[in-house]
Amino acid sequence: MQKRRMTLFRRLAGLTAFAIFVQIVLGAVVRLTDSGLSCPDWPLCYGLWFPTPDKLAALPSVDYTFGQVMAEWIHRLNAAAIVSPLILVLLVLSVRLRRAAPGLLLTMIASVAVLSIQAGLGGFTVLDRNSPWSVAVHLTVALVLLALILRAQMLAEPARTPAPWGGARVLASLSAIMILVTVASGAMMAKSGATLACSTWPLCDGAVIPDMSDPGIRLHFGHRLLALGTGLAIVLTWLMARRAGLSATNPFRHGATLAFSIYVAQVLVGAVVVTAFDGGSLAPQVATGAFHQTVGVMLFAILAVIAMRGVTPDTIGRATREATA
Repeated sequence: MQKRRMTLFRRLAGLTAFAIFVQIVLGAVVRLTDSGLSCPDWPLCYGLWFPTPDKLAALPSVDYTFGQVMAEWIHRLNAAAIVSPLILVLLVLSVRLRRAAPGLLLTMIASVAVLSIQAGLGGFTVLDRNSPWSVAVHLTVALVLLALILRAQMLAEPARTPAPWGGARVLASLSAIMILVTVASGAMMAKSGATLACSTWPLCDGAVIPDMSDPGIRLHFGHRLLALGTGLAIVLTWLMARRAGLSATNPFRHGATLAFSIYVAQVLVGAVVVTAFDGGSLAPQVATGAFHQTVGVMLFAILAVIAMRGVTPDTIGRATREATA
């Protein structure tokens, strides 16, 4: 019975992590299509549970298309009908598994607390008229929630391969924090209209250090500096994982290698974003912008996993194996 509960928890945690991932990408689509205020009230949308074209047409002064309204409504629906119930189910399961997997219940309690904060922030961003800083905080808390669910899934594993306790672990943690800040700064940059403040890449308007008197340039250039610093931390993590004597199949080294590869792809996508947004057409902007954030979230998830792997004492792994034997 306990083994089946562990398996169920891991599968549901994986599904929950995916749902949060989708929620973050949906948030990017909402932001890129300027749909954040297409539902001006919260938690309903124009006082409706389900907005339809006919119902919206009957309302005065709806300044958004039906597609924009649906983008925001689907974003809210996924949070309320999928992400939240799944997290509550995981909390109930963690109560039953608290002896077999120490730390699991505490992690799920923290997840529910963060979920509550995130729900409140969702309403606040609407009331705050989607200010850049509120959007960035909303995204940051979503990423923290994703990390907590991934940690809960790891705690429910029957056996885990510990990560090295040296500099590689520290750098992986630093990389995860830096990509978290970088993604948040990217959202703030986009919401502030500073996506094209630096019109060339990799230099900013052809300069290594541009004129910082423009707030948009400061924001955009700061985002690029954060991305560069994150890249250096990821490269050092990868190099230290190789020097630690870990095999190529070791989860930590494999994750570090994957993070390095994804980072390279993310830099290239970032270069494409400048070109896509310079074209003026909405479709390429939404596609490249959403993909850029998608890759960033993937990178954060990988770094968070390898940073947390083995963070619990070996006794927890032994207790879990005994409980699931």
